Amino acid sequence: MKKSGKPASRAPEIIPRAAHNVSRDEISKSALKVLYRLHESGHQAFLVGGCVRDAMLGLHPKDFDVATDATPDQVRALFSNCRLIGRRFRLAHVRFGRDTIEVATFRAAAIHASDDVEHDDEGRILRDNVYGNIDEDVWRRDFTCNALYYNIADFSIWDYVGGVGDIDRRRLVLIGDPDSRLREDPVRMLRAVRFAAKLEFSIDPGVIGAMQANVALLTNVPAARLFDEFLKLFEAGFAERTFDLLREHRLFGELFPATDEELDKDAAFVDFVRAALRNTDRRVAAGKSVTPMFLIGVFLWAPANRLAAIYRNQEKMSESQSLSLAAYDLAAQQQRRISIPRRFTIPMREMLALQPRLLQTHGHRAMKLLEHRRFRAAYDFMLLLADTGQVDARIAEFWTKVQRQAPDERAASFQIRTHMPPARRGRRRRKRRSNSASSS
Repeated sequence: MKKSGKPASRAPEIIPRAAHNVSRDEISKSALKVLYRLHESGHQAFLVGGCVRDAMLGLHPKDFDVATDATPDQVRALFSNCRLIGRRFRLAHVRFGRDTIEVATFRAAAIHASDDVEHDDEGRILRDNVYGNIDEDVWRRDFTCNALYYNIADFSIWDYVGGVGDIDRRRLVLIGDPDSRLREDPVRMLRAVRFAAKLEFSIDPGVIGAMQANVALLTNVPAARLFDEFLKLFEAGFAERTFDLLREHRLFGELFPATDEELDKDAAFVDFVRAALRNTDRRVAAGKSVTPMFLIGVFLWAPANRLAAIYRNQEKMSESQSLSLAAYDLAAQQQRRISIPRRFTIPMREMLALQPRLLQTHGHRAMKLLEHRRFRAAYDFMLLLADTGQVDARIAEFWTKVQRQAPDERAASFQIRTHMPPARRGRRRRKRRSNSASSS
């Protein structure tokens, strides 16, 4: 097993261009500009990480990371369109319109008390800005398949850790001691699941054992960072497979504890979540937009219903009111694990609160739902409930039909009378003059 830190000298296996399938045609023009300018300025410049891995797998990479011996300040001096970011890891972002190329300086293990590195009591890296060379940098990376370097100088690939072989075997292996590496960064457990789902790789048994021992360390990860990981896990087109692996390795409960509890008790809820995840994957595959608001509502649906029933027993409130309050309280609890921005939690509450109202299909109030700003999301949510047998299919058909109808036809569907008969006008009776008036 490979140890953490830099081993005693180990030369990379250098794979010449003729012996691998990574082509510059697969590399964005922006990334090539960065690589060539660094190289022409006398610096080493390598593509590294997922872009090299995906190119080898024929997956057409979209994100490109560059590793170099240039310091962040040297990178900024070379590119006017560069800004430096990060405290935990100091990085350079070089922008070309909407395209951003991330440039990282080679890192090394800390060996001096003055080195810019910090860990918490559990061993998690809080800051790591110790710079080194490529021979040291490779041992700071996570999985062997992500530690391949594409050298722009001669288009070769440098492999220090057997990453090419692990890609051929479709296996996820951590570099170094798995327990230590997961303690350094518990998010690597989520990354293992994400890569396994995306690439259809198996996870090395040593990594699985370390995940089982360290799953609770995810509670130490900042909630804002876990929200970023949530987006990567569920909005990349393989959400259902990711969900299965998260549940299999007992990680999902660390992200959504209330949801995990309901999944263990309610098979219908499991079916509903799966249907939503499959729908998300279909939308991503079709190039359609997805929003975290919708999936967060899916995950909180069963817990919100259970809590809403308690509120209705305690207080006099409607189903919509109780669902809205329950969703609010659950979202507040969820923030302790995943920091979900209000721009997602507020519409999520409105979407859930509309579900009982969609069961009513008669009258002006029901018809006004078509104008509600969350109607479309609530309608899509209700369709998933209908697909899994939790809402009458006739209700779903009704709301599908009325969206296509003309105004008069729609009003008839809601049983609203649009033309009232004119009111009957009685004959006007002349006011009789009083006797006193006639005698005056």
